[in-house]
Parts: sequence; structure tokens; C-alpha cells
Amino acid sequence: MDGTAPTPYLLLPGTARTALARWQQVFGGDVRITSYEEAAREDGPPGAVAHGDLVGPVRLFAADTGPDDTALAVSGLLFALLGSARPEVLRRWFVDLASDGTVVDDLQERPWGDWDGTVRDAFGVTWLIGFERSALDDQD
Repeated sequence: MDGTAPTPYLLLPGTARTALARWQQVFGGDVRITSYEEAAREDGPPGAVAHGDLVGPVRLFAADTGPDDTALAVSGLLFALLGSARPEVLRRWFVDLASDGTVVDDLQERPWGDWDGTVRDAFGVTWLIGFERSALDDQD
């Protein structure tokens, strides 16, 4: 891990375990979860996620909200996966996230030749997914 890029840390309303498992299905990688009980914390339910970590092509952290936390409420924020994988992988991620989410703007070729689209997943996270036209040429 190079540690130079920001890593999103999402506080979810009791859905962190489910969200991390779903994102692992979509993106691959490994999930590590520590419960409140395992962390010897008493500020949340024993079996709830005190800290979760998805490590793979997409990296993010998630936890269940404690009694003094506010759950994720996002407006005006997109997690950009532009050019972060080969076009066929990015297309698959878009379709997978849309299968139980909502397509905000279909993945499509833009007038300037690049591709992008926006999808909001089942957990309320909005993903901007796309690739440059030149990435299609690189596949040949």
C-alpha cells in the first residue's frame, strides 16, 4: 500500500458488513472486518462493524455508526473510477453496481470520444465510471 491517495471511510447505518461483502463481489479483493467486541469497544453493538477494510483494485473503509456518529448522507460527491481498470472491467463494475442500485447516467460514449456513466449503488454511494477512448485502442 503506497498510502498517498485518500481512502474513503464510510459510516453506514448498520449495513457495513453487507456493503463490504457486496463491494467485494463487484470489485474483488479482500475484506477484513473487526467487530466492536473484537476491538474491545463498548460504544456500539458487539457484533457490529467497528472497522472494515476492502483491499483490492478499489480500496475503502466502512464501519457501522455508533450512537454518536452520523450515517453516510452524501450529496455532490462521486467516487471516480475513471481509467482505474481496463474498459471491460469498468463496464462490468458499472453493470454490477446498477443491478441493485440506480443508473444516474448510463455508461456511454461522450461527444469527445471518452466513455463515462454514473451509478448509485444500493448503499447510496455514487460511482463515476469511465475510460478514455485510447483504452479501447489498447485492447486490440
